[in-house]
Amino acid sequence: MHRILVTRKLPSSVTAKLEAIGEVDLYAGEGAMPPDELRARAAEAHAIVSMLTEQIDSRLLDAAPQLKVVSNVAVGYNNIDVPAARARGVIVTNTPDVLTDSVADFTWALILAITRRLSEGERAVRSGAWKGWAFDYMLGTELRGKQLGLIGLGRIAKAVAARAAAFGVKVAYTSRSATLENAEKMSLDRLLVTSDIVSVHVPLTPETKHLIDKKAIARMKRSAYLINTSRGPVIDEAALAWALEHRLLAGAALDVYEQEPIVHPGLLGLDNALLIPHLGSGTTETRTAMADLAAENVVAVLSGRPPLTPITA
Repeated sequence: MHRILVTRKLPSSVTAKLEAIGEVDLYAGEGAMPPDELRARAAEAHAIVSMLTEQIDSRLLDAAPQLKVVSNVAVGYNNIDVPAARARGVIVTNTPDVLTDSVADFTWALILAITRRLSEGERAVRSGAWKGWAFDYMLGTELRGKQLGLIGLGRIAKAVAARAAAFGVKVAYTSRSATLENAEKMSLDRLLVTSDIVSVHVPLTPETKHLIDKKAIARMKRSAYLINTSRGPVIDEAALAWALEHRLLAGAALDVYEQEPIVHPGLLGLDNALLIPHLGSGTTETRTAMADLAAENVVAVLSGRPPLTPITA
């Protein structure tokens, strides 16, 4: 019988699919499974359904000689050593497409919240600091006529761009090969210099780590806003905290962090930093669809069929 290690509780409908083809070993603890326990429980596994919080590295792969597939419940897969898995004949899959719209909607929620100072205003009401309406109190920034600069042009970035017209926002983007109608392709430098809102949509690779560093931030307008729903290490948080503290940027909205769940302490006390706990795909519908696709990948591989969404990079 196939043995399937699941590193986090999933909807019962999803677990039932896995139980139909094998024995499910479900980790019931809170948060990420401790690495030693993960290796021990993977020793007899034929499949692992993992989250971004679990590191699937060569040491774990060596400890799991029967492993056939690692199904990551995420679009990103920087937690998995894909070349090491491929060298051992282990298939790796992810969950693209199903979370595109929810993350795109969420990106716009962050843009609206930071430009209109919603989090700052909500804190003022709760703390009793708000003393009533005033003509010039906590003024925000209009979106109409502004430029949204997208760093990267994958599925989510394209979905973000598709929503821009509703707010009267023009779109610019950087991309190695992809193109987008009704938007202007720019170099990264020009995009940083000219954009009023910069939204990051690139995978985490050695080339993109700290892509947005102190030098990049210094190129941006002082009135600009930085949004990140991609991967935390793409932005140098220390550089961002410095820039926000010195008002070199108008604001930043982050859903991901360099060392989750740890956030750079320099960001925590800043009113112009909107800090969200990795909720980009956080709807019941989307998380269920992600888990379901991950399970379908496991079922396919263990049944001798090709996976639905293999990682081929």
